[in-house]
Amino acid sequence: MKFTENRTERREEARRRARARVVALVVVLALVAVGGVGYLWYAGKLPGTSSSDDKAGGATAAGAQKRDVIAVHLHDTDGGGTSTALLVDNTTTRQGTAVLLPNTLALTGDDGTSTTLAKSVDEAGPDATRTALDTALGTDIEGTWRLDTPYLQILVDLVGNIEVDTDADVPDPEAKDKGATPLVRKGEAQTLSGKMAVAYATYRGEGERADAQLQRFGQVMHAVLRKLSSDPQGATTTVQTLGLILDPPLTEKDLGTFLAGLSDLAKGGDFKTTLLPVQDDGGLSPEAGESVVKDVLGGTAESPDRDAAVSVSVRNATGVEARTAEARVVLLNGGFTFLSGGTASGTQAASEVVYAEAADKENAVQVAKTLGLPADAVTQGEVSANARVSVVLGRDYEPSS
Repeated sequence: MKFTENRTERREEARRRARARVVALVVVLALVAVGGVGYLWYAGKLPGTSSSDDKAGGATAAGAQKRDVIAVHLHDTDGGGTSTALLVDNTTTRQGTAVLLPNTLALTGDDGTSTTLAKSVDEAGPDATRTALDTALGTDIEGTWRLDTPYLQILVDLVGNIEVDTDADVPDPEAKDKGATPLVRKGEAQTLSGKMAVAYATYRGEGERADAQLQRFGQVMHAVLRKLSSDPQGATTTVQTLGLILDPPLTEKDLGTFLAGLSDLAKGGDFKTTLLPVQDDGGLSPEAGESVVKDVLGGTAESPDRDAAVSVSVRNATGVEARTAEARVVLLNGGFTFLSGGTASGTQAASEVVYAEAADKENAVQVAKTLGLPADAVTQGEVSANARVSVVLGRDYEPSS
């Protein structure tokens, strides 16, 4: 019996030890799981957390995102002309973007007259251009950075040259012999000095669209950001070394801090360059408003101020150029904000007045009355970027009415 009892006791002891090992293993696994989840939560990588969802672009509405925007105008002091981009730092999604703006983009001046981006930069100046861009795109541009080509050359040299996948051989502008060796060679990962970067950023080949040169400017800016210091003080020191005279309210510290943030994104692969789609007449299509103005710039995502003057985009399809200016005067006198929608390549017989939101139906009716158009011209549909009402003037439009 004594032997039997000892044997039973050993069995019970073995069972107790096995249970203890199982409990200990479960506790360890639970601690590991909690630690792993805690790390993922801290890093913002859990599904459903704001950081991971913002990266996917699915959790935060475009209008709720925080963006810092600065306009940069590259002035070619030798060849003439300007190139413009909006540098965007989306601090909500941690995404940087350079939105390239074609010079043909239609804008409306302070006096209500139609102009283009190129003319506005050259003739109206930075403040008026910034205001016109805000009106056309629904943005809130915080400052303007005028970057003349000599300063771009110095900037590239300061950061220690840049690397660009070049898409063309660029001749040396100072070479007298047309058969001379290109200053910039076409190829991947080409190292560009300041002089080479300027030549590439301003180059437009024979027969090329202006967008090709604008894309090269975007490549250079992206490459500069990758080489610039991600430290705000270091980037500010670089800006100060340039000796730029900045347009208020932009300061050297503001620009340096802003560029440092974009540099950090560019080095991490979270920076892209995109071209604002502009029609041949300078107007923005609804698709452009959706893909760039809304998603990247947040222009139409914000709820419009219902107490502000109703913005009306006017597209001229009458075949008579003067009709745009005539409609502008009528709308401004009627208390509306005029936005240029450009001129159609062809004409159409009947005018159209379109509103997108039901709340703007009455505004569309009033626009039609102001322009002397029939009530049946008013319909609901897609409107131009940042406009609450879109108008297409047809051959039936008579300003005298």
